[in-house]
Amino acid sequence: MREISFDTETTGLNPLDGDRLVEIGGVELINFIPTGRTCHLYVNPQRDMPEEAFRIHGLSAEFLSDKPVFADVADEFLDFVGDARLVIHNAPFDMGFINMELARCNKPKISNTQVLDTLKLARRKFPTGSVSLDALCSRYGIDNSKRVYHGALLDAELLAEVYLEMNGGKQKNLGLMPDDEAIDLDNIGDDQPKQRIAAKQRPVLLSPALSEEEIEAHAKFIAGMKTDPAWNKYLK
Repeated sequence: MREISFDTETTGLNPLDGDRLVEIGGVELINFIPTGRTCHLYVNPQRDMPEEAFRIHGLSAEFLSDKPVFADVADEFLDFVGDARLVIHNAPFDMGFINMELARCNKPKISNTQVLDTLKLARRKFPTGSVSLDALCSRYGIDNSKRVYHGALLDAELLAEVYLEMNGGKQKNLGLMPDDEAIDLDNIGDDQPKQRIAAKQRPVLLSPALSEEEIEAHAKFIAGMKTDPAWNKYLK
């Protein structure tokens, strides 16, 4: 299952008021695990940078002035995403800017069916308390000390770690059970029976942990027990 942990930085809060995209960060995930492949793009917003936004991400208009406009990197972004699901914390915000920029350069918008909002997942999983990215990092013991400023790629990397933890952590399935046979314990209600799953034989048997000498010694010990009257009551 291919997904993209995704984040953006912008000049403000509302694309309908003239705010623009300035940074894109994406981390490729396969079965919840980062592959090492990323997408990181700075975008020239062709406008000034409000002080409030600069305080959040530290990207100045001067720094962005020689970066490509979104139309010049749109295909690179879309090729990276492909048909993967976008995993986003507070998806309506980021998708509002992405789809606005895509529309400006006559590119097809990304459907909401291709997006997973981890903010909604977190609110269901933790109905009380903060579910911001920082709060979730704290809850799961994820180091976010480098997050002095908000950065699209850094936040996408942190979200990838949070998303993995929300789906069972690094020991998910322990690598022994295919995804289509995994059990979603969070969705098993108290009124539903918990059924024991039949164990499957390993496709390749493990080598014995004992040496032939140890196995032979153990067999002799058991044989001796069977002839000892003191052990008879335990062997019946």
